[in-house]
Amino acid sequence: MTEVNTTPFDGQKPGTSGLRKKVSVFQKPNYLENFVQSIFDSVPELAGGTLILGGDGRFYNDVAIQTILRMAAANGVARTIIGQNGLFSTPAVSNLIRLHKANGGIILSASHNPGGPKGDFGLKFNGENGGPAAEAVTDAIYERTQHIDRYKIAKGNDLNLSDIGETHLGDMTVMVIDPVADYLTMMEALFDFDAIKNLLDGKRICFDAMHAITGPYAKAIFCERLGLPEDSVINGIPLPDFGGGHPDPNPVYAKELFDTMFSDNAPFFGAASDGDGDRNIVLGPNIYISPSDSIAVLAANATDVPGYENGIPGVARSMPTSRAVDVVAKDLGIEYFETPTGWKFFGNLLDAGRIALCGEESAGASSDHIREKDGLWAILMWLNILAARHQSVENVISDHWLAYGRHYYSRHDYEGVNKEKAEAVMSGLSKKLESLVGQSFKDETISKADNFSYHDPVDGSVSHNQGLRVEFESGSRFVIRLSGTGTVGATLRLYLEKYEPKAGDLKQDVQTALRPIAEIAEEIAAIKSTIDRNEPTLVS
Repeated sequence: MTEVNTTPFDGQKPGTSGLRKKVSVFQKPNYLENFVQSIFDSVPELAGGTLILGGDGRFYNDVAIQTILRMAAANGVARTIIGQNGLFSTPAVSNLIRLHKANGGIILSASHNPGGPKGDFGLKFNGENGGPAAEAVTDAIYERTQHIDRYKIAKGNDLNLSDIGETHLGDMTVMVIDPVADYLTMMEALFDFDAIKNLLDGKRICFDAMHAITGPYAKAIFCERLGLPEDSVINGIPLPDFGGGHPDPNPVYAKELFDTMFSDNAPFFGAASDGDGDRNIVLGPNIYISPSDSIAVLAANATDVPGYENGIPGVARSMPTSRAVDVVAKDLGIEYFETPTGWKFFGNLLDAGRIALCGEESAGASSDHIREKDGLWAILMWLNILAARHQSVENVISDHWLAYGRHYYSRHDYEGVNKEKAEAVMSGLSKKLESLVGQSFKDETISKADNFSYHDPVDGSVSHNQGLRVEFESGSRFVIRLSGTGTVGATLRLYLEKYEPKAGDLKQDVQTALRPIAEIAEEIAAIKSTIDRNEPTLVS
């Protein structure tokens, strides 16, 4: 065990999903060590406690894992549980923290960001409830990074993480476990696997693991447990560079899946997950379910699933997510909440028993079984609902729109934008907000315009400046916010939503339906002219 002198780095402030930077930044001498030591200094419970450790297998995962193990030993961690070869999905880590009553977990991932030597790397700490660390903890970690002058580390050779079993590093016990087994056990307790197996008998599915972490999980569930052919899972081997792809499940980056599902011989069901396994998308033949609609469908049909057959107390969504799930909650007579973007805001509501389902428009959904997004959980939830209703994806979503109306919804991302120009968009619209109410544009009249603030109903905390909202009397709206998940420049996101009542036209092309709202947003906020872009980088 030794102490190494160091000096602080600028910019080690963790965002809603931890610290994300280019791989080359994390490779700088002492950069990783400074941040990890700041975690140990800010979470004293880890000394003498249990730590869960693993990552999505992206480039630099193997190096960082060995460094963190040696630092954990030097900082007095009594036991570290790590996935075989250093691999764990993010939802699996959340489950294991709760299962083993661990004091926290360190997850190595940049989620849906690209990997490889020139790609992104990330690291975040999850607390003892299994969810992303509370703001007070991340603030303490950041404060420590600004003053750190030494870190502790054990010298020695790398541990063998390919063999399952128990070993020791100094006084610390290291348990290498199957990364899939406990997760599969949890899924079997929630879902009717026999009903799903019967549903899929003689049918084809296509799950795209995007050469990311869920490949082994999907093969264990779909091929081994449900007995489907091996080719039901495509891109199923985790690779450090995700096969040169971008592990973000959307129509652009999951093109192989979309081409398959929109072909003449499309499988019965299609789905994908992202880099660390916490996001999902769902498709049927020639139809893609928007994440916002997906959350609403899961809430409306939750009682069809064994793990939720007694009903759910409430639901929550992030503010930019469409209000489709709100309509369901009102019909069910349950609570519903609108939170800032970032999964940690759902944690208090879940821990307090106020909600059992939650989700975000960025392809994240989950329940009270863990405290993270869970891509495979959402996909199994859909399959269990299809089995219970004896319907196809298209039938279920069509029935849903007929019952509740349709929230046409899309997100337009402007990535790698000059930071000053992106901030000019936000400040320009902010100055207009108070004067917008009552004004009419095209066929819409503005009923509300504000900068969203969230008052946590559990702990009373307040989070300001969470995104700019412009809402219309019709139930339509647009939202603009700056995202903190990118590593180059700024990412400006425009969210468009148009509500069509159940008696209206429910079969329109999404972008066509949203065009009037998009034109109003541009007239008011002047995004394209301010940032010098003609089109968004990505439309999803």
